[in-house]
Amino acid sequence: MSLIPSFFGKRQSRVFDPLSGENAWFVNTLINWKETPEANVFRADLSGLKKEKVKVEVKDGRLLQIRGERHVEKEDRNDMWHRIERSSGKFLRRLRIPENVKMDKVKASMENRVLTVIVPKEQAKKPDLKSIKISD
Repeated sequence: MSLIPSFFGKRQSRVFDPLSGENAWFVNTLINWKETPEANVFRADLSGLKKEKVKVEVKDGRLLQIRGERHVEKEDRNDMWHRIERSSGKFLRRLRIPENVKMDKVKASMENRVLTVIVPKEQAKKPDLKSIKISD
C-alpha cells in the first residue's frame, strides 16, 4: 500500500481490498488490536466522528468490519489554510477474527472519539478426565 499525497496535503491510501476485489481510496484509520485471556479488543481513533457516523459489522461470521466517513470542514472563501493534515473521506477496515470467539456477543462503545470493540472468547473446553479403576 502506497501513501499518496492528495490535494491540500491530505494523505490517503490507494488500497486493493482482496475481499471485494476492488481498488479504492480510503483515509487512514489507525486501529490497535490486543488479545486478553477473555477477549480480543480493538480500539480505533475516529477523531471528528460521532458514533452515528460509524458502522461496526460482522461479515461472513469471522470478519469484523469498521466503516464510516469523515466530512471536509466547510470553507469560507475568505479563509486562508496554512496546514491541512486531518484526513477526510470514507474509511473501511476489515479484520479477520480468530475462530475461538463468540461473534454473537460482540460489543462496541465510543468514548472521546475512540471506538472500542470487544469480541469475547469462547472458554477453552477442559478435557474430560475419567478415572479408570485398575483391577487386580
